[in-house]
Amino acid sequence: MAKPVGNYSHVTRVPKGADLIVTSGQIGTDSHGNLPPKFNDQVTNTFSNIQKILTSETLSEKNIIKVNIWATEQIDWNFLDAQWDELFPSAYPAMTVAYISALGLPELKIEIELWCAEF
Repeated sequence: MAKPVGNYSHVTRVPKGADLIVTSGQIGTDSHGNLPPKFNDQVTNTFSNIQKILTSETLSEKNIIKVNIWATEQIDWNFLDAQWDELFPSAYPAMTVAYISALGLPELKIEIELWCAEF
């Protein structure tokens, strides 16, 4: 099998007895519910929201086992990878990325869901 084409792993193993924690898809709203029109600004807010959820559950990068990313526009991978590396410097879990025509609200451009295991 070839190496992953990006910053992810082909497989993530969940330890026996681990608790599974799944986030809803996080979107690019700020803390006041405002949604910026630019894609990368939504990415920044999405990662901020992810950090808040992980902190509230006392989880870190070592707990992330799967990431699903849905986007309605082409992802600026240099920008997204920099956001990822700032929050999770060494975590490359299993990942799925899909480009879709729309998310739950027409102005949403990206949504990221995390699957985590607490062990």
